[in-house]
Amino acid sequence: MVATEWKTMTKDISRSLYYNGDIAPVSLAARKWGRWDIAALWIGMSVCIPTYMLASSLIAQGMNWWQAILTIFLGNTIVLIPMILNAHAGTKYGIPFPVYCRASFGVLGSNVPAILRALVACGWFGIQTWIGGWAIYKLGPVLGIHLPQAACFLAFWALNMWIVWKGMESIRYVEDYSAPLLLAVGCALLIWAYGHAGGFGPMLSQPSQFVSGGAREGQFWSFFFPALTGMVGYWATLSLNIPDFSRYAYSQKDQMIGQALGLPTTMTLYSFIGVAVTSATIVIFGKAIWDPVELLAKFTNPVVVVISMIGLTLATLSTNLAANVVSPANDFSNLWPRKISFKMGGLITGVIGILIQPWKLVQDPTGYIFTWLIGYSALLGSIGGVLLSDYFWIRKARLNLPQLYLHPGEYSYTGGFNFVAIAALVLGILPCVPGFLGTINMAIISPFWMSLYNYAWFVSFTISFSLYFLLMKVFRIGG
Repeated sequence: MVATEWKTMTKDISRSLYYNGDIAPVSLAARKWGRWDIAALWIGMSVCIPTYMLASSLIAQGMNWWQAILTIFLGNTIVLIPMILNAHAGTKYGIPFPVYCRASFGVLGSNVPAILRALVACGWFGIQTWIGGWAIYKLGPVLGIHLPQAACFLAFWALNMWIVWKGMESIRYVEDYSAPLLLAVGCALLIWAYGHAGGFGPMLSQPSQFVSGGAREGQFWSFFFPALTGMVGYWATLSLNIPDFSRYAYSQKDQMIGQALGLPTTMTLYSFIGVAVTSATIVIFGKAIWDPVELLAKFTNPVVVVISMIGLTLATLSTNLAANVVSPANDFSNLWPRKISFKMGGLITGVIGILIQPWKLVQDPTGYIFTWLIGYSALLGSIGGVLLSDYFWIRKARLNLPQLYLHPGEYSYTGGFNFVAIAALVLGILPCVPGFLGTINMAIISPFWMSLYNYAWFVSFTISFSLYFLLMKVFRIGG
């Protein structure tokens, strides 16, 4: 689309109630994200404390170090596929996630998946902000600073909100400039651990508990698949709203190469750093220290502490901004485009992130993978199934761009809602509900449903993908 056609198209839809400048399609001339920017985005999001500690629960449950790292690599390689596929619409049409949802769910129905995705992001925003405040609080006393943890939490919250208020370009700068620094800090920590421990310590030679004679002999596969689902669930959020970023990419090639270089490699590397450094702490301190905040708090050199504080703050900030603020900011804007801007949507995210009480979500790390990650992976897998089925199978990657912003219009369906999409969404989630209730001990569930729940993302994605395509053809909608 040439510049004059683009201006004409945006002028025609600019008065629509379902349009504002923040969710408008990004023109080719306004796109500034190359493959390094996309890769840096993933480095910035992946290098964070939860990633560092991701392998810990897998090892604690019986895996050896390479089994845990391989599971993380496989999970991120799998989720890369829907990530790249969903990113296609963002790059081709310049549209954000909630507008992308309008093609399948309807102009008004798009708020259903958008708000569901937004609430998950608000939970993650609260968790990451709490972790960022905790890092400042723990490292502060080393510098002679004694501030209540709540004040650190709110200070870090305010920093996030300030950058969001500056807009998407400020977020791109944070990701671009923090990425090399974060990788350097991780590698420096790895070198320090190797040198002080005379190697990486006993954890890397520790056998799996699933081998013959081990404490969990013969149980490897029953543990591996739910663990793999949890790893897919880790970035199932971004596999949906990746158009929020790919809309700024120069080309499909840039978004594909950037994501392939940035996501599985960084997640695997940083998880390995977490395992190797923790293994070395057994030799250095006499116990395994998984939490990098606790580890860095043991350093007494003020220069090292300052650098560590900057690194931890940047790591948490870069992850939080991109992964947990951009999407809900757009999602809330889509709810009421004329009144809620991207900036206001970001502020709403911040407020909900506090109200959700993230300190309670992180109190029980044992539930991190099997309750939190797998639980919402069922929800997001179902949404992803509908989106990809609609975009690639029904519409063959062809959308009527102006109509995405109009109601009534081509994507209005019934009163603005495509009830086929909502039905496919609900039916995809339903088989996972019994297993979730059993996991949180709200009901006694048969082994079949508990086993099915271990594959939550795959189950919900497959059911919703297939049902949506079938129902759309039966009722002759779209295509």
